[in-house]
Amino acid sequence: MHVAVLGGTGKTGRAVVAALAQGGVSARPLGRSAFEDLPAALSGADAVHVIAPNLHADEPAYVGSVLAAAREAGIGRLTYHSVASPYAPSMPHHLGKAVAEDLVRRSGLRWTILQPCAYVQNFVAALRAVPAEGGDLEVPYAVDTPFGLVDLDDVAAATAVVLTGPGHDGATYELGGPATVTVAHVGAAASEVLGRPVTARRTDPGAWRGDGLDDRERTWLRAMFAYYDDHGLPTGPLPLAALLATVGRTPTTVGATLARELAGTS
Repeated sequence: MHVAVLGGTGKTGRAVVAALAQGGVSARPLGRSAFEDLPAALSGADAVHVIAPNLHADEPAYVGSVLAAAREAGIGRLTYHSVASPYAPSMPHHLGKAVAEDLVRRSGLRWTILQPCAYVQNFVAALRAVPAEGGDLEVPYAVDTPFGLVDLDDVAAATAVVLTGPGHDGATYELGGPATVTVAHVGAAASEVLGRPVTARRTDPGAWRGDGLDDRERTWLRAMFAYYDDHGLPTGPLPLAALLATVGRTPTTVGATLARELAGTS
């Protein structure tokens, strides 16, 4: 079997490619240059996994072009990396994924949609920077609202299961970690792993700069922060656990993910 991973050069794509390779499946990571002739780039693949660039300005158009290219290349199997709670009206980039999901469902291809929660790995860079005497884990949203934070490696392993195993056509899987947690829990788990105090602290989202982002991206993320303040991003643990169980694996806790990712941090 050969799988094309569109968005395969990014963080999520690299993890999916690695998970497929671990299972003995040939995977072809494709970046933005593949769009110069996407049908040709997809040629020879048995399936394609679609990951759009983060905060894409028009994700439905992006996904629509992939669907057209997949049909032209004769690919019958497609999986789409969406997001947990794609139908939240106040988060524009989530809504873009909801519209793209509809395109996938009506594509005529054999499809599966994956809706992962936010990754535990999103906090790792900040935690690595915590000084030896301890410090804060700062986020511009509430530290006590619920999240189904998930290990990226678990999401990649579940994606590989869906791409290579039977019984997943027409399914939509919400992928949350094994327990509902908060950012405060992440700080406490990091304290244990690092051996230094880490306190989760909400900062003023109005003071958040979003370095390197344009105005649209900043606006979209501030809307997400406001949603997180009010609701968090809770997800259920059972779909991920069931998918991983087929390969003898259990979902990774926040503490175990941080222990792996922060190993060697001084």
